[in-house]
Amino acid sequence: MLTAFTFPGQGSQFPGMLRENLPDDPTTHSYLSHAESALGQTITSIDSESALKETVNVQLALLISGVIWGKYLMDKGCVPDYVMGLSVGAYPAAVLAGCLSFEDALQLVSLRGRLMQTAFPQDYGMLALLNVNRTVVESVLEQQVIEGKRVYLANINAEDQFVLAGYKPALLETAAVIKSKTRCTSRLLEVAVPSHCSLLKDQSEYLLSKLEKTIINRPKIRYISASKSRLINNIDDIRKDLSHNMANQVHWHDSSQLLLERGVGRVIEIPPGSTLTGLCRRVFTQGQCFAAQSTRLDTLLYQHL
Repeated sequence: MLTAFTFPGQGSQFPGMLRENLPDDPTTHSYLSHAESALGQTITSIDSESALKETVNVQLALLISGVIWGKYLMDKGCVPDYVMGLSVGAYPAAVLAGCLSFEDALQLVSLRGRLMQTAFPQDYGMLALLNVNRTVVESVLEQQVIEGKRVYLANINAEDQFVLAGYKPALLETAAVIKSKTRCTSRLLEVAVPSHCSLLKDQSEYLLSKLEKTIINRPKIRYISASKSRLINNIDDIRKDLSHNMANQVHWHDSSQLLLERGVGRVIEIPPGSTLTGLCRRVFTQGQCFAAQSTRLDTLLYQHL
């Protein structure tokens, strides 16, 4: 049975995730020590409650967690055939695929977080819409843009689940207009920047200039772009995917469909969180979807055989 690892983006983080939610083994301690040395800061300074209010720390914590958990499962014999990450989740996916070194990923994600945080230090963010028709969402967004509102469709996570990005007052106003037209629910996400829209185009171009000086290897494990909804092998394409996914719309639903069409029967979400597992279950109705943090290791290993 073909297996895919998925890696979450911002919103799945929680305080202590690097101190209390990682495997207790020598590989984990080695990676944490490496991260502290490369970043010049302690793990405690990255995943405390106050630290996770900063975009940089959130993204670093997700990278470190993704790489350690992915490596741990692979060392135990659970090796994926595909990897796919949402937003910053593409970086641990690229590390495990063999495209990017852990040290380079730490530096790039640190820069990525600073670029995003500096561009929009306050009053911007993201909002999720659940149980809503895409036509209604796009119709309201079109009118809001005509009126000069800074709000964008950022994520297409499922046929009835979407994420908007932009100026918070505009996000709340847009959600209210959508609710006046149809029954649905909405909530602001724990994301302090307007990701996956044109507001971050300049930042993504700057990040690309740094990635062009970074060694990228062809993937040893198949790498799926959640922005493009396709398999990527070309080194330059991987560079562009890693740099521009902060500004590109996320097509998680279509990307999950691609995995299904390629014969994947099992999807394991790498900690933290289980949101991607819920989304994948809507696509893999006959398959197996697990959130690693709430699944017994022997179950993951047995199902892999």
